[in-house]
Amino acid sequence: MQDFVQHLINGISLGSIYALIALGYTMVYGILKMINFAHSDVYMVGAFAAYYVARWMGIDAQPGIGTLILLLCVSMVFCSILGLLIERLAYRPLRNSPKLNILITAIGVSLLLEYGGQVVFGADPKVFPEVMKDFVIFSAGGIELKSFDVTVLIVSILAMLGLQFLIYKTKIGKAMRAVSSNPGVASLMGVNPDRVIAFTFVVGSALAGVGSVLVGMKYPKIDPLMGMMIGLKAFVAAVLGGIGSVGGAVIGALIMGLSEEMVVAYLSSTYRDALAFGILIVILIFKPAGILGKYSVEKV
Repeated sequence: MQDFVQHLINGISLGSIYALIALGYTMVYGILKMINFAHSDVYMVGAFAAYYVARWMGIDAQPGIGTLILLLCVSMVFCSILGLLIERLAYRPLRNSPKLNILITAIGVSLLLEYGGQVVFGADPKVFPEVMKDFVIFSAGGIELKSFDVTVLIVSILAMLGLQFLIYKTKIGKAMRAVSSNPGVASLMGVNPDRVIAFTFVVGSALAGVGSVLVGMKYPKIDPLMGMMIGLKAFVAAVLGGIGSVGGAVIGALIMGLSEEMVVAYLSSTYRDALAFGILIVILIFKPAGILGKYSVEKV
């Protein structure tokens, strides 16, 4: 029982990170009905931005709350700018093109960032700066609650609550929901769809930036291909919860994190990455719309 509770804590922490990245996928899909495969590589760029800024400012050996906040801000800014550039230069010119064209472009941008990252940052893995000291906050009966897990959970919850407030309590959030529902009608009501879509990319990319720092803090090794597997898992989490649903992305990510942790604990770590593919196959067969997704009929 003690081991189970410990794995439960670890799974929730991992699922929280997946949720931050899955929200980027689901937000873009909710607005444009497209999968932004470059999103996971925006997350990678955020990690390297935080790494180089930490070294440049000399704070890579000064762990603490201030360092965490600074690197979160740096990563969010860099990821937001990159997300905005991708939307403006790669996706907006293809807005009215066939979906297949946009899909191929998304894959192309992803490959450009991955292998461009190897040229710019180098192919060798790098050790992420020590953001905070990891220590045991609570221990009872063999169960340990560490500072990293608490920090990941708190930062993730704050980011998700901020997103929830943005979507449902602000004017731009109302515009996002209007464009998601019907871009044509929203534009007739005075909403600028291009501006709303660009803002959606900025917000989704910023969340990926938050996730990149949390991953670097918890698993301190980064490389230009680090976004491939975690991006796949976050995408599966978004599909599991119902692609296009913010709440569904969070639920799917938590299920994904818990499932992965339990597989590693009670089966074998070799099945860790295969789990994502297995879950995706099961979803597509039995519930393609996901947990909170809705079926829709398209006229052709």
